[in-house]
Formats: sequence, structure tokens, C-alpha cells
Amino acid sequence: MSIPRIRLGMIGGGQDAFIGAVHRMASRLDDRYAFVAGALSSTPERSIASGLALGLDPARSYPDYPAMLEGEAARSDGIEAVAIVTPNHVHVPAAKACLAAGMHVICDKPLAASLAEARELEAVAAGSDRIVAVTYNYTGYPMVRQARAMVAAGEIGKVRVVQVEYAQGWLATKLEDSGQKQAAWRTDPARSGAGGALGDIGTHAFNLAEFVSGGEVESVACDLQATVPGRRLDDNAQMLLRFKGGARGGLWASQIAVGHENGLRLRIYGETGSLEWLQEEPNALRVSRLGDTTRIVTRAGGGVGTEAARVTRIPSGHPEGYLEAFATIYTEVARAIDARRAGMPIPAEVRFPTIMDGVRGMAFIEAAVRSSTSGGRWTAVA
Repeated sequence: MSIPRIRLGMIGGGQDAFIGAVHRMASRLDDRYAFVAGALSSTPERSIASGLALGLDPARSYPDYPAMLEGEAARSDGIEAVAIVTPNHVHVPAAKACLAAGMHVICDKPLAASLAEARELEAVAAGSDRIVAVTYNYTGYPMVRQARAMVAAGEIGKVRVVQVEYAQGWLATKLEDSGQKQAAWRTDPARSGAGGALGDIGTHAFNLAEFVSGGEVESVACDLQATVPGRRLDDNAQMLLRFKGGARGGLWASQIAVGHENGLRLRIYGETGSLEWLQEEPNALRVSRLGDTTRIVTRAGGGVGTEAARVTRIPSGHPEGYLEAFATIYTEVARAIDARRAGMPIPAEVRFPTIMDGVRGMAFIEAAVRSSTSGGRWTAVA
């Protein structure tokens, strides 16, 4: 018996928007969604034009998201879920409106422009039976799932140190002054919030460190820099981390690291071993154990556990990369929506970043900013 596709709408992600196309491709990869409606830009003309360019029914290419939610609510075949892929300041107002309209929400990260705003959304979501997911997509890689399972099983012993870095070089110059759309809003506090590189990629690093280690960062000591003259938000973030339970760590997030493209790297050191994973080499996990030879674990020969195997689509030797990891999040959310449709609990093995992860990311941003403005003082992640 076939499972009906989830009817998906999108807010943002129109012309010249990188991440909108990624969300659309990810939603289609496992054939679980049908993209049927959109309010794809901040101006009505561009919004409608973007929808038409993507082949949407003209009647379902809307000038703005209130019109989309109203129009779709009146249809028997209206949308069931909405992907929000706007600049950060629109996330919470749009998500609140979607929840009020009875729609599930898949929101790009970070969840909000401020922690207070994120907590408002959390309160709204708590009073709804709708799902709110946040696309921390790096948690969808098979070898990230494998690393998490190995740490949870005690295969490297108690975690002592967690080192994570996310290095890019695309903002090494004042690109925002050139009219480049992605640079312009990411460096604008009114649209991005208090974090620049911190919010854009630092939250990914933070989320990955907690997801794989199974630990919770309780405080940070942070130094934020806007290294490019005239830039209004940080483009380089360096900090120390203290985890509950005693582990220590470090996080570096930079968008002025010349020579780096998308250098997300995670290293976890335990009492008896360590793990290392690089996003640019996503299908390999480096595993070291005391008194043993360091080895590279891949999906070859069924050498991974059920956590990784469950989100693997293609045979070993064929890389599972960025789009596939993004699609894993969408498909996990689809399974959760299917369970809600049927009035059943979400299956225990289904795993995707929730609104709680989104709120936690905002708490991390706020703590890091407060720490930096106080000269790097240790600051609790509330």
C-alpha cells in the first residue's frame, strides 16, 4: 500500500536563493513530499515569478506567506507541511503562523533571531500537535550516525575532549558590499540576529558536537571577531567548552579562513579511543583505540551498525553526501508526520533535530555573545 506524499509548501527560497533549492531537492530525493505551493520571496512580484519559474500552479504561487496559508487552508488538497528558508528574522513569525494554520514546520537553522523569540515559538509548539523540525542537516550523514552510536555504546570510553571546527573562507573580503544576496543578509544584524559566522555555521558545529558526543555543553568562554573592517557581525568565533559530566572542548567557526571551502571537522577523545569525521570526506570515520591500529571505518562490507545502515541509500563506494544527508532529515520528518496522520507515536528509531535543538542553538549563540562582550568570561548556556 503506497503512502501518500506529504503536500509541501515553502516560504522563501525563490530566485537567487541557494538553500531553497537544497530543501526542494532534499524533500524529493526519497519521494516523500510533493512541492505544491510557495511564497518564495519578500516581494510579491518576485514571489509569484519564482513560483511560476519552478512550475507551480499559478493559483498556488502566492505573493506572501499569509496569503499562502489562507489560500491553502481553503483547499481540500492544501499543504500539510511548510519549509521555512528565509533569513532568520522571518523564521519565528512564519512558523507561528504555520502552526496556527495546523501545518507542520521544517525550519532552516538557526531557529530564530533571538533566544527570547525561540522560546516564544517553543511555547506555541508545545500547545500544538504539529511537528517542528530544524534542519541541522549534518546529523543526517550515515557516518555521523555511526559515530554517535559508537560513543553511546562506550566504544571509546567516557568522553574527555570534544573538538569541533567549521571553517569557510567565502567572507574573507567585504562581499556584502558587492550586492551578493547571501552575504548581505548574513552580515545584517536586523535579518540575521546577534550571530554572524556564529549563527550561520557555529550553530551547526555546536549541534554536531552535542549530537555525536551525547553530552551537553553547560558553559562557554568565547572570543568573537569581526575581522573585516566595517563588518557588523562576527566572521570568526573561537571558544572553549565545558560539558556536563566533566568533558572539555573547543569550537572554532570562521568564514574568513582563506583556503577552506566547507571544513566541518569533529574529533571526540574518550578514555580508551577517539573518533574523527570530516564533512568533506563524509563516508569515512577515523577510529583509534588504545593499543590498537588506527582504522578507517566505511560502509564497505556492512561494517557499520543499524544507525548508519538505516539512513544509507546506495552501495558502498558511492558517496552519500550533502543532499543525501539533508534528505535524511526530510525523510525522518516524513515518518514522524505519517505517524501523526495515523494517530500513532513516532517510531523510536526516527531521529531528527527538533524545536528543542533549535532553542538550544539559540541559547548557545546568546551565551557566546555575552561571553565575548564580557571579555571571554565563562557563561552558562541557559
